[in-house]
Order: sequence, then C-alpha cells, then structure tokens
Amino acid sequence: MDAQYTCRVVSRPPEAPLFKGIDCLRLPVGDLDDALAFYGDRLGHELVWRSETAAGLRLAEGGGEIVLQTERPEQETNLLVASVAEAVESFVAAGGSVVAGPFDIQIGRCAVVRDPFGNVLVMLDMSKGRLVTDKDGRIVGNEMPGA
Repeated sequence: MDAQYTCRVVSRPPEAPLFKGIDCLRLPVGDLDDALAFYGDRLGHELVWRSETAAGLRLAEGGGEIVLQTERPEQETNLLVASVAEAVESFVAAGGSVVAGPFDIQIGRCAVVRDPFGNVLVMLDMSKGRLVTDKDGRIVGNEMPGA
C-alpha cells in the first residue's frame, strides 16, 4: 500500500527566521536580594543591570539574560525580533494572534502574542538601544542603537 502525504502551504516562508534569539528568561521571585544571592553568588551568573524590582544576569552563552522580577507573577520567555511592528504583522499572517501591544519599553518596542497552540510569547526589539549601567549595575540610560 502506498503512503499518502498531505502538505498544506499557508504562505511563502520568510527570507529569514522571525526570531533572532532569546533576550531573556524572566523568573518571578519574592525577594530580589535573595534571588541575586542564589543566581549570582551561588550559581555564578554576572549582574548586568538592576532596578528596584528587577535584575538581569548574564547567561554564559548566547547573549541572553536571566531576569529576576518581583512585580510580575508569571514566568515568560522574551524573544528578540528586528522590528516588533513587522514581527507582529508576520506572526498574525502566519496564524497567531496579538494578546497585547505593540507598546514602548525602555529598550524599544514589545508585543505579547499567542501562537495557534495557545503558547504566549513576548517579542521585543532593541530600537532604543541596550541599557547602560553604572559600576553597581544600576540603569542610567540607553546606548544609541547601532553604537
């Protein structure tokens, strides 16, 4: 008996993948100092930046961060895109939906989307530039994009 295959083409594939990389894994924590002691001091992740309610710690490879957050109760994965506006358009055209946004964040633009399988993803671009910090990791501004 011959095998029968069905192929459904929804649209032409993009020239390049939509997601450029993982920006961060955001983890909810009850106490920022305790979480920094655990992930930083005991597990060896270097502090990249810190605010009153969050801190970013460098992952060993890939340029992503672990972000410890006291104000948001859910875990999330933030994915980098070249342009949030264009990424949202492509995501929706492919069958996904928008949960929130696009909206401004300190480093650029952000949107929360849902894939056809119910997975919620956060997409962000760095159109306003990476964070600039002082010697203690406190945020003092943004570097210019492309600098």
